[in-house]
Amino acid sequence: MYATRVSPALNAHSLYAKHTSQAPFSRAVNTFHRHPTRAPLIIRAAKDSNGPRVAIAGVSGAVGQEFIRVLTERHFPYSDVKMLASSRSAGKEVVFDGETYVIEELTEQSFDGVDIALFSAGGSISKKFGPIAARKGCFVVDNSSAFRMTDGIPLVIPEVNPEAMADYKLGKKKGGIVANPNCSTIIALMAVTPIHRAVGVKRMIASTYQAASGAGALAMAELEQQTRDVLNGDPVTMNVFSWQYAFNLFSHNAPMTNNGYNEEEMKMVNETKKIWGTNDVSIAATCIRVPVMRAHAESINLTLCSELDELDAKELLSKAAGLKIIDDRASNRFPTPLEASDKDDVFVGRIRQDISQPGKLGLEIFVCGDQIKKGAALNAVQIAELLL
Repeated sequence: MYATRVSPALNAHSLYAKHTSQAPFSRAVNTFHRHPTRAPLIIRAAKDSNGPRVAIAGVSGAVGQEFIRVLTERHFPYSDVKMLASSRSAGKEVVFDGETYVIEELTEQSFDGVDIALFSAGGSISKKFGPIAARKGCFVVDNSSAFRMTDGIPLVIPEVNPEAMADYKLGKKKGGIVANPNCSTIIALMAVTPIHRAVGVKRMIASTYQAASGAGALAMAELEQQTRDVLNGDPVTMNVFSWQYAFNLFSHNAPMTNNGYNEEEMKMVNETKKIWGTNDVSIAATCIRVPVMRAHAESINLTLCSELDELDAKELLSKAAGLKIIDDRASNRFPTPLEASDKDDVFVGRIRQDISQPGKLGLEIFVCGDQIKKGAALNAVQIAELLL
């Protein structure tokens, strides 16, 4: 049975609401991993008896709630929907597309008859239930790190490498798993890939400033509570992180690896190479958690294979799908996490030549993107749209 519909109730994603053409590029370019720019497919159909049967696994979490919102905003076609979560959330109500559903406990039988499942329930849950769903003929779009580096499983940003899942179509292939990249990887590559396609990127150094949302709804709530604590002179509540988060920043809380980089930093390294389909790029990252609610910022330094003038880079980026340029030097106005919050586009600015590198072989950019939206839920729903 699909999730039971009951009378209208409060919208379940309301907790997060408060946080929230030019001439063609004319310079000569190489063919270093070039693919035609392809805007994400947007299908306007909403509820349709001929639409796919959809499940959301992890619907009670921050990204699960954003799935509901993005599916509604984009009028994603569906014939029925299951709302799935752990036993702790089973029985609660959520609103989707004007109707109220009761959350069901996630079990091995949850994916019987399901065509598309959006997963954001954590890596261990994805590892257990993702293959089960795929064997039942369901297409799984997984937001965890469980399958990102697994051979044979596409790792996809629809504006960047839709060709990686070209064979994944309802009616053409019977089930499978598509991995959603890490949020920091998505936000970086939305901006860097157009440059990579044009002149090639030889080296990328990324410094990230990551929001609370990347650590989940409880981290967002803790940042809010700590801010109250500090301003009121009360003891600081620390249940999620081992450090004070409000009015502070610290190295990303991901586990450290033997090479001195944490797992978040290595995700950016390894996922970028898989998405671009090359090992011929040197990448390093430093990931920092900052007291921002839901949008990440990244400072990115590039060494290019061929020279690229900053003005040509700006023109190139202005034409790329899913990007918005904010680069007003006269007014000192550039992207901010607050402005990027709750937006579909990734914002790009501070586009300038790296004066420490010879000629025009170095470029600096600053990007901001909503971690819950394009960094997670929106990208996953765009992947689901490519399945149709």
